Amino acid sequence: MAAEVYAGAVDKGLEGVVACTTKISFIVDATLTYRGYTIEDLAEHSNFEEVVYLLWENRLPNAEEFKAFKNEISEYLSLPADAIAALKALPVKDVHPMAWLRTAASTLALWDNEAQSTDPKAQKRVALRLTARMGMLVALFERVRQGKDFVPPKKDQSLAWNFLYMLNGTDPDEETVKVLDTCLILHADHELNCSAFAARVTSSSLSDIYSSVVSAISALKGPLHGGANEQVMLMLKDIGTVDNAKEWIKDALAQKKKVMGFGHRVYKNGDPRAKILRVMSEKLTKKSGEPKWYEMSKTIDDTVQNEKGLLPNVDFYSATVYYSMGIPIDLYTPIFAVSRVTGWLAHIFEQYSNNRIYRPRGQWEGPEGLKWKPLNQR
Repeated sequence: MAAEVYAGAVDKGLEGVVACTTKISFIVDATLTYRGYTIEDLAEHSNFEEVVYLLWENRLPNAEEFKAFKNEISEYLSLPADAIAALKALPVKDVHPMAWLRTAASTLALWDNEAQSTDPKAQKRVALRLTARMGMLVALFERVRQGKDFVPPKKDQSLAWNFLYMLNGTDPDEETVKVLDTCLILHADHELNCSAFAARVTSSSLSDIYSSVVSAISALKGPLHGGANEQVMLMLKDIGTVDNAKEWIKDALAQKKKVMGFGHRVYKNGDPRAKILRVMSEKLTKKSGEPKWYEMSKTIDDTVQNEKGLLPNVDFYSATVYYSMGIPIDLYTPIFAVSRVTGWLAHIFEQYSNNRIYRPRGQWEGPEGLKWKPLNQR
């Protein structure tokens, strides 16, 4: 019997396939919206915690709701001592931070007595814990790697403030906190991207929230998804100077090498997040005394556009923004997870609320009608 041919069969990447309905975030041309609000509007006027509320509750909070929500997050800005001890025991030498974070996030479930609960209120508390603690995990990894003591967060401060505080052990300045807070907003969600889809696929089996988030972290780890921002900064350091940038990129393009941080499956007229980050990059690189990183980025941006017609995506300018804040290069993707976990959680909740397990088909292209033969006849 001949294999069935599926009229809607696709080959690579499910491009153009609509896999679900959603009310979380949406891309139209060069516009990204969260629950109907443009990313430009939220980046200019909002803050990360408020955006998390928006993603989860489908509306912005009033003053009383916002205060209560921040207090709920603050309640979970701590970890049991034995959990910290277990996390400190995980290997850090020659370990990529995303590999460590994947294991650490899974480990947290062992100290959460509501991890397996299907009660919506309990699941919301699990989400609050993960949101509060993802930054703690990344900071803990870095402190352990440096041989330094873990710095507990302060419950009266924001998630952005606390991340910088836990990472460096000193109070961060207001401007740097605002920059990081904006970055967290920009990275919080992005429609049905690879990691959000991974989270939804896992949760569609009615697996628990931690399992779904670990699936998403695993997807984000890849260099074609979250890992691209690291590769951008490594590329800039390899180029070295502004004078080298144009010819370096031209040579790379001539050799058909992939220049990380450019192009996007959905955006064809530019990533709106990149435009916001470009302004931040110019300002921060000057402030840090190394404007060359922005100048190199600008030269690369112009060259790739002229040569290939490709525009930068969110990863391109976020690299120099994080570098100017003194953040280690291999922590860029984990910081992505600190933000994106909130979007993953929104997708998990949405999947639970209107669920059908994902079970696509594959278009068969292999042989048919084969018959088994004994070993001596093969």
